[in-house]
Amino acid sequence: MSIQRQIAIWAAVITVFILMLWLLKGILLPFVAGMAIAYFLDPLADRLEKYGLSRGAATGVITISFILIAIILMIVLVPVLYNQLVALVEIAPTVLQRGQEFLLQVGNGRLGRLLGVHGPDVEQAISKSLSGSLDWLVNLVTSLGSQGLQLVALISLIVVTPVVAFYMLLDWDRMVERVDALLPRDHQATIRRLAREINAVLEGFVRGQVIVCLVLGVIYAVGLTLVGLKFGLIVGILAGIISFIPYLGTILGFIIGVALALFQFWPDYVQIGMVVGVFAIGQFIEGNFLSPKLV
Repeated sequence: MSIQRQIAIWAAVITVFILMLWLLKGILLPFVAGMAIAYFLDPLADRLEKYGLSRGAATGVITISFILIAIILMIVLVPVLYNQLVALVEIAPTVLQRGQEFLLQVGNGRLGRLLGVHGPDVEQAISKSLSGSLDWLVNLVTSLGSQGLQLVALISLIVVTPVVAFYMLLDWDRMVERVDALLPRDHQATIRRLAREINAVLEGFVRGQVIVCLVLGVIYAVGLTLVGLKFGLIVGILAGIISFIPYLGTILGFIIGVALALFQFWPDYVQIGMVVGVFAIGQFIEGNFLSPKLV
């Protein structure tokens, strides 16, 4: 078979595959998530096989351990996070009102005079901005409560993903062998080498980012809780999870954390400074130790 014909066949296969993914995107998330989990757990299964376990036993041990850890985390963390989230939503209007009063005081004081902004202009701008933020928050909570289909999709993701991950992890080596058998013989060595290099880079990057997110989440959650911030646990975990996107998690967590600190501690500058210090320490550890060594 000529090289042009091989390229045409592979291009057609890839095109059909992408088209099928686009048409079935609404139901494929649990399967994509399961495949991703199986991909990253395959090295662990291979290591357990070297210790004498069969592939089925290794897959069973990993799956059961994964489910038990998830259940323990749900039992321990979910009620606390839910209570903090509900309380945070309940006090959001009060926080916005206090923030408006604080910004009005600042705007009508030295900062306002320095910038040449007058009291009515400051009040109008702040009121418009905060009312828009409050409307967005109310709409978000309302949509989360009313969209039952999203809840069903979330439940299906939680239930189906471990099942898909189990069977894909069980047959992962066989699937790789099947794909390898389909490769053009003239280019098998080159494709295998490139695949190994891509696999090593991708696996190392994702594993490093996950560890960075976990460590930052622990630092922020524990640190904010220790300094006495009422919603420190949920703010810290949120900042850690979103840290997968560089700087976004820290910036968002910092804004929410400082806003809550101003609401809770004002005018105690020491407590507010301690909240700022938690994020500063987290950024220092990430920039000097975690990211350079893990990512």
